[in-house]
Amino acid sequence: MSASDRLRVFIATPLTPENCELLVELEPRIDLVVEQELLPPMRWVGDHDGDPAHTRTPEQQARFDRLCDQAEALYGIPDTDPAALARTVAANPGLRWVHTMAAGGGAQLRAAGLDDDALQRIAFTRSSGPHARTLAEFALFGILAGAKDLPRLRAQQDARQWTGRWVMRAVFDLTVLILGTGAIGAETARLFSALGARVIGVNRSGHPVDGFDAVVPTDRIAEAAAEADALVNTLPQSDGTTGIVSAEVLDALGPDALLASTGRGTAIDEPALVAALADGRVGFAALDVFAVEPLPADSPLWGMANVLIAPHTAALHGNEDRLIAELFTENARRLLDGEELLNPIDTKTFV
Repeated sequence: MSASDRLRVFIATPLTPENCELLVELEPRIDLVVEQELLPPMRWVGDHDGDPAHTRTPEQQARFDRLCDQAEALYGIPDTDPAALARTVAANPGLRWVHTMAAGGGAQLRAAGLDDDALQRIAFTRSSGPHARTLAEFALFGILAGAKDLPRLRAQQDARQWTGRWVMRAVFDLTVLILGTGAIGAETARLFSALGARVIGVNRSGHPVDGFDAVVPTDRIAEAAAEADALVNTLPQSDGTTGIVSAEVLDALGPDALLASTGRGTAIDEPALVAALADGRVGFAALDVFAVEPLPADSPLWGMANVLIAPHTAALHGNEDRLIAELFTENARRLLDGEELLNPIDTKTFV
């Protein structure tokens, strides 16, 4: 990265005025361009798409596009639309950096279909980190819910039924297989380790990562699953992760296995998971992400008592937008000072 004096940043995704002000406060060398009337209103914290009912007049759309085309850096993919990103990149030879709101971001970048020249000319980063603790907590909650027989407890309470006692599983007795050893996976490992679980990580290389008792490469995932009582998916969407939680992996898990998914739903072979849940090979699954979202009404997952469904909401946190803004300003400082950026997207693998 070469150093420069100022950085013209256009806010291309919904962001509150308070957090817009924070960007300039934390990095005064940012020349911020934001026009709130061009951005869809946020419906909740972390709503980077904004209200879909929002529309622009032709004149407003032309202005939005022109501001994208004059920016050196974009805070968010314009309208979270890969096609809009492709249009902007083609029209803006001065664009140096695009920061995506997603913890992954690679799938959106891949969908833009940019050529090699653009991928080399522009730096692309992702919002890995701000979501890690909330997603790790959901994974822990999901595995705990399964270990402590939440579906049975709810059913007995609804029936006002007091049964005999039984032994619940304890997290400290479990071996937990965590797919992904990045920020989310590492935080998930920290929480499970704190409760005494043995934690095995899976990444592409198999290189050791602090906080994991062992790490294996992705081509040994079924072998590692044979040692595990629970599986947590924290993987982003990419060619290498699609369907990685296959029928073979689900079969290899210990009997009545527990599963939580907070990465991308495409990592799990959903028909294979449904079959494993139906016959008890997987005893419980807490799912925040799905291959198709919203989850179709005819998905059998809706009707399964041993499944807990969340509508892709586990990542949200009251301070998410501020944390992403802080990450952005640190990377803006690095860009201006000619340093390497945090959370770069690998433009060969889009991870």
